[in-house]
Amino acid sequence: MSFFNTLGRSMQRAPRPPRRSTTPTSSTFPSTENLPQASPTNPTAPKPLYLCSPFVEAALVKGNFKTIVMLPKYADVMEWVAVNIFDFYQNLNQFYGVLAECCTQQSCPSMAAGPNLNYTWINQDRKSVQLPAPTYIDYVMTWVQNLLDDENVFPTKSGRDFSPNFPSTVKHVYRQLLRVFAHLYHAHYPQILHLRSEGHFNSLFAHFLAFGKEYELLDVKDIKGQPGAPVGVGALWEKWKEMGILES
Repeated sequence: MSFFNTLGRSMQRAPRPPRRSTTPTSSTFPSTENLPQASPTNPTAPKPLYLCSPFVEAALVKGNFKTIVMLPKYADVMEWVAVNIFDFYQNLNQFYGVLAECCTQQSCPSMAAGPNLNYTWINQDRKSVQLPAPTYIDYVMTWVQNLLDDENVFPTKSGRDFSPNFPSTVKHVYRQLLRVFAHLYHAHYPQILHLRSEGHFNSLFAHFLAFGKEYELLDVKDIKGQPGAPVGVGALWEKWKEMGILES
């Protein structure tokens, strides 16, 4: 189902979480380009833990996620997408808050999401720059929070409609949240295991992927990456499709 040619009505949503602390932010959109590292892929690199049994099967929700992302009867598709974006952001932000002490400029000097993949940010001079992962993530989360607080983007008052730009805006938001997921899986899955939260995190991410596919918020190239610079979680996406957790 696509909602890109649909305009919806406004809705009342749950109260928003407290605003994130003031941080240095960029006024520009994040980059949509990937900057591979110069070194070639190492074919002998060990298999990521999130692809290993029993961790790949860990979940709070059993079965296919298709049923929980379907548009409820009588619900407006724009409202459904908006409230789910809000929930994905809130849950991911809470997970990152727990892992933030492990994600530092020293441990994560770049926004890595695979052995040969670093995400870059577009600065105010329209140049792609590499940032430490915590800085990149803070920019993303602050940017999304500001959008959620903007009544022109996410209306909450009766009588206000969604902007015609809403579909393209939330697709961009989805791409950036995917990058945060990708970094946490690539760099911090051992910490997630240490917290015994792999079932929670896997279910959140599988729900995120299923919803993005159902409403055409994700491009396959964003999930799988490019030749020579694959996204680590692209293999997880394929594995979950084989297991029947996600739709093929």
